[in-house]
Amino acid sequence: MKYAENYLRSAAAIITAYNGDTPFAGYLKTHFAANKKFGSKDRKYISQICYSYFRTGNSMVGIDMELSLKAALYLCNNEPGVWAGLFDPNWLQYWPSLLTKRIEFVKNHLAYFNPTQIFPFVSYLSKSIDVERFSASHLIQPDLFIRVRPGRIANVVNALTSADIEYKIVTESCFALPNGTKLEGIAELDKDYVVQDYSSQQTASIMEAVKQMRKGKEASVDVWDCCAASGGKSILARDVLGNMELTVSDIRKSIIQNLAQRFDRAGIRKYQSLIADLSKPITAPELAGMQFDLIICDAPCSGSGTWGRTPEQLTQFGNQAINDFQQLQQQIVRNALPKLRSNGYFLYITCSVFEAENEAIIPFIESSFPFMKLIEQSAIKGYDVKADTMFAALFKKID
Repeated sequence: MKYAENYLRSAAAIITAYNGDTPFAGYLKTHFAANKKFGSKDRKYISQICYSYFRTGNSMVGIDMELSLKAALYLCNNEPGVWAGLFDPNWLQYWPSLLTKRIEFVKNHLAYFNPTQIFPFVSYLSKSIDVERFSASHLIQPDLFIRVRPGRIANVVNALTSADIEYKIVTESCFALPNGTKLEGIAELDKDYVVQDYSSQQTASIMEAVKQMRKGKEASVDVWDCCAASGGKSILARDVLGNMELTVSDIRKSIIQNLAQRFDRAGIRKYQSLIADLSKPITAPELAGMQFDLIICDAPCSGSGTWGRTPEQLTQFGNQAINDFQQLQQQIVRNALPKLRSNGYFLYITCSVFEAENEAIIPFIESSFPFMKLIEQSAIKGYDVKADTMFAALFKKID
């Protein structure tokens, strides 16, 4: 590539100037807006170098920046492609498609390269996480996943085929698409499909247990999505449980406003929404006297299971925040659980891989609420399928 060396220098300058105060995607957009000399192709290639570098975490500490950037491109690409001109013959002659072999090659050729530091927070991981596979997965860009809603498969398949969009059917309702795929105008968003990571979709099987709460085929289930965010779990619950009385809450007013539009597209008309800060005792009058069959708590967390999508977090995250998140999660659980009906279910979810945010919630709930029984827990591992990694635990309130 003619300008590869220039792209390398531009990427080095951008990475050096970035301080982590804002998400890197937004920082990059602002940088390019202020530097009009970069065309669309320039932006594409410079961005690729930057993200490849961030994917290596702290594994390149002590290595010259230019060499680090080249090594990052080597690690993150199955073949040299447009970057061939940057590399010495000995690198080009051995460029295996197998990632583990590329990691071994760099380890043998760069004295300071430390692959154990790709993910620098190994000591905080849940014990069920395979450290080596999880760490290495950060060198691979995750896929874009969609969940096809019930009865809509034909619509989605026809739309993707007509638009000549590459896709892979992972499960009956889960499709994997190349990251960056443009879905504007493809079928009907939220009505035909939702954009939802593979691992997030797996919580559907856990929700199935709640069906036994229904007194009859047409009876509804009372559901509270207490940290609703974008509303993906609410739509999933609707598709799994069918008829339900839905309440959604979030601390952010903008989220509640956006949910109204999304639920309208999804065909969810019957619901109650409110702003609630669950880090404090509940004062919302809308919740007074209410009890629920299912409380979904997709808790605020470090997001460490999603850093394959925001790899700058590998170097910008401070481990002191893990304890802060744990304390917040415990406060939310403590304030939400009293709203659970007898024999009801509490579904706790994070997109974290840290034990303090995941498995540690179990003894906290069991000691604080002795009537809560753990039904199942699961580390939903996405690192082998180019997806996020999450945690879910289902509890039942026993009289």
